[in-house]
Amino acid sequence: MAKAIRKTQRSTGVGQLSLVEHALCPLDSRSSLVDNLVYDAEYFYYSGKDRRTALARVFCPLGLSASDELYLWGLLALTMLQPEPQPELFATPHWFLRQLGIINQNTKRGGRQYQQFAEAIKRLSTVTYLNDGFYDPVREEHRRVSFKFFSYSLPVDLKSSRAWRISWDPIFFEMVKAAAGHFRFDLAVYRELDTASRRLFLFVSKVLSRRSELKALRLEHVAVNLLGSSSTLSTRDMKVKVSKCLKKLEELHVLADTDIFKTSPGKYFVRLKRGPYFAQKQARNYVPSPEDSPLFESLQQLGFDESGAARLIRRFPTRVLSEWIDITQAAQERFGNVFFHKSPMAYLVDSVTKASTGGRTAPDWWQELKRVENQKYEMTAESEKLFAKIRTELFGGAVDEPEGRASSSKVVRLGDVLKGSLA
Repeated sequence: MAKAIRKTQRSTGVGQLSLVEHALCPLDSRSSLVDNLVYDAEYFYYSGKDRRTALARVFCPLGLSASDELYLWGLLALTMLQPEPQPELFATPHWFLRQLGIINQNTKRGGRQYQQFAEAIKRLSTVTYLNDGFYDPVREEHRRVSFKFFSYSLPVDLKSSRAWRISWDPIFFEMVKAAAGHFRFDLAVYRELDTASRRLFLFVSKVLSRRSELKALRLEHVAVNLLGSSSTLSTRDMKVKVSKCLKKLEELHVLADTDIFKTSPGKYFVRLKRGPYFAQKQARNYVPSPEDSPLFESLQQLGFDESGAARLIRRFPTRVLSEWIDITQAAQERFGNVFFHKSPMAYLVDSVTKASTGGRTAPDWWQELKRVENQKYEMTAESEKLFAKIRTELFGGAVDEPEGRASSSKVVRLGDVLKGSLA
């Protein structure tokens, strides 16, 4: 029997429906954590009665780890579970990691988990995703798309108590926010799995919530495109790797009576059948309390008690309140408490009250501080221009592939792509 897993609303993850159809990077970290990685994957979809192939290309300038996906789906969940989801999320790294179940109240700040989180969001923020058959839930059609996941802005001093800012790409956020663009899954179960089984878990969480069985998926497709294994693996090794994932999901009762079967010499298929896990009733009407807000911890750091912090969160718009929390904390760190006539709390309440009615704007010194931080963590205009050119060249190569043709190599280096495109 699978060990019992305590379910809480904070263990909810959010996945994007098209992204979970394939791997985002190689499963092997030795292949994925390399600079200027370009990863190809494909999957099938139906347009009317016609089956078509979507080719995805993922450009990872700083590489990407399969374990980074925990932060991608977790950050999406923390955004989408807010009362009014916005494309920007402000919170301390401690709040992020505590909500994701990676640390607890007693975990020391600045430790290994914080470093791993910072490295993961740095890699994820540079990713550009391209797909020639991505389903757009807003327009209800498959389209060619190119987007990033998110950008971020952090204090220059990572020991600062100021909040981190995650800003989702507008095209990506629009498609995730749509009711038909995302699904929820159990993040507690996801965390317990290895990276390959995580990818299979997300895929079956999507497809088996709507049907009881998938009768035949090509073994090579599951191993290479879905899990991210190397396309050079032998059939025998693919069977071993896929079987391990199937067994783990059977132990958790996510799957039942799975099978890898042979139809002809060299042709193997995978059968997936829904397990009793899907019969569990999932709570869908969760409404976060003010204590679940990403701003709650920052307000407490400024000196507000629980009831005072909750009142501010209920009273003021999140965007205005988060900005003035950051201004107050930045002033405290830069100038000390002598900056405030009364106290940081009084300054914040007065400022946010006036700002919410248009009576106060952010100070010039804070705008300059933001510019310095952006220069440290964001690309220059010249780099953005070059990046856009590379992105266009990559996308052109992706959509010109004959339909249904599998890539000869799932992983290529950027230099090889540019040699071909500039020849």
